[in-house]
Amino acid sequence: MSEAELVLVGGNVLTMTTDQPRASALAVSGGRITAVGSDEEVQRWSGPGTQLVQLAGRTVLPGFVEAHGHPTLEMVIAGPDVLDIRPVTCATAEEVLSWLRAAVAAADPGCWLGAFGWDPLLQEGLPAISRALLDELSPDHPLSVMHNSGHSAWGNTLAVQRAGITRDTPDPVGSRFERDEAGEPTGAAFEAPATALVLGGAIRPPDADNFATLMRHEHNRLARAGITTVADLGFRRDARERAQDFCRSAQAKVRMRVYEVSVPEKRTDVVPGQDRDDPMFQQVGIKIWADGSPWVGNIATSFPYLDTPQTRAMGLPPGHCGGTNYTRQQLTEVVGAYFPPGWQIACHVHGDEAVEMVLDVFEEALAAHPERADARLRLEHCGAMTPEQYRRAARLGVTCSLFVDHLYYWGDVLVDGLFGARAESWTCAGAALRAGVPISFHNDSPVTPPEPLRNIQVAVTRASRSGRVIGPEHRVTVEQALRAETIDAAWQLFADHEVGSLAVGKRADLVVLDADPHAVPPGEIGDIPVHSTYLDGRRTFPG
Repeated sequence: MSEAELVLVGGNVLTMTTDQPRASALAVSGGRITAVGSDEEVQRWSGPGTQLVQLAGRTVLPGFVEAHGHPTLEMVIAGPDVLDIRPVTCATAEEVLSWLRAAVAAADPGCWLGAFGWDPLLQEGLPAISRALLDELSPDHPLSVMHNSGHSAWGNTLAVQRAGITRDTPDPVGSRFERDEAGEPTGAAFEAPATALVLGGAIRPPDADNFATLMRHEHNRLARAGITTVADLGFRRDARERAQDFCRSAQAKVRMRVYEVSVPEKRTDVVPGQDRDDPMFQQVGIKIWADGSPWVGNIATSFPYLDTPQTRAMGLPPGHCGGTNYTRQQLTEVVGAYFPPGWQIACHVHGDEAVEMVLDVFEEALAAHPERADARLRLEHCGAMTPEQYRRAARLGVTCSLFVDHLYYWGDVLVDGLFGARAESWTCAGAALRAGVPISFHNDSPVTPPEPLRNIQVAVTRASRSGRVIGPEHRVTVEQALRAETIDAAWQLFADHEVGSLAVGKRADLVVLDADPHAVPPGEIGDIPVHSTYLDGRRTFPG
């Protein structure tokens, strides 16, 4: 028996395995777990050179897996060049407008200003956003503002001119520019890449000089939340080389699994599996957006939005049901281009009508390619997905990643302002598990902060921030919620052989909590402090 490099004893180790679900200690060498068991068993691995950590009763879990984030976007949105006006930052309409006016007043001449996080549903009292409003706020500077969902953006007159958007500019596939009755662009855009054009130079991609700095801040943010693996569900190919270099450096604190954005050419320069041996950075799939955001009104539902002050403020007419970003044929062509070579497909979808279309296309692709029986095709967010659709997904072997944090932040407005009784089954994790669908939870950062413990709390309680319980029949157990943030999320990313549970031979990715999520009141799980985080047995937080 060789000496271990790291031994943790005196704790409550939740392994997320079935053969040994609990232990009190574990040992690590060469970045991998070499022993899991009782203090007495594991301390045999200690020697003069071993780092011994006394857990003092704290709880150890596999490092959390964020199955659907946007780290290369969040590092820019949360960076110094973009005004952060998200509800988690600016709680009121007054703050939002004050911050925008202050940024405009302080801007250098000609500077194109960008802000992210406009959300009238949570920042009550915001005026209807328009080109005219932005012209009033910023008459002498281009100003672009993105909705908190990331699915719509607006520009003032100078921004639209700087972006070169005219009445003759075609709508990019899968997105659109809003136009007035005369056909002129209003300054509003929906879905990427139209939103990217409206944002233009306001939210700039990082360059060689600041990429590592921004990525380091992002990795620190994730490590503080106990996250050791993150999936980037909007990865752009121009970031590939820099992201790889950073993840392979000593500065990296989180493993990245990326899904490249589908493009009109319907191709990628990457070959499936070419990163398979890289423990820190792998491209595992392709990302598609079938519909949009419930907060914008562009999700495809079989039922209408309510007619309320909130929906009227969103500009939605009575009976509005939204729509999809693609026709059925267009989506078939996109999946048909990326699926046969071997890519996992992850499709953003909220409305039940859009879910049905995606399941139709997935079923056809699977039937045409029986060799892809373990494709793990993914549905993302799944707000209005029905129990019957989960049963269909289970029959097809389709897996789902749920944005349960919607219930915490937007739960009250989902019921009262948008969908009424239909919202009771929003992101119904319980129905998914009863159907036999493997699920993960996520935060879709930067829409909500990376907070896996809050996700677990919300899935268990189905309680909004006000304490309102929404669809209690769709609650899950603490154990099921923990799996959705660890081993089941790792399985979605084809990473469960390496991470997601604490077993001999696996990567020593750990999070140490000050309390056991099973042992605190369910409504307090999200407030459990993260004591420390380890990647390959190296402490990444604090540090």
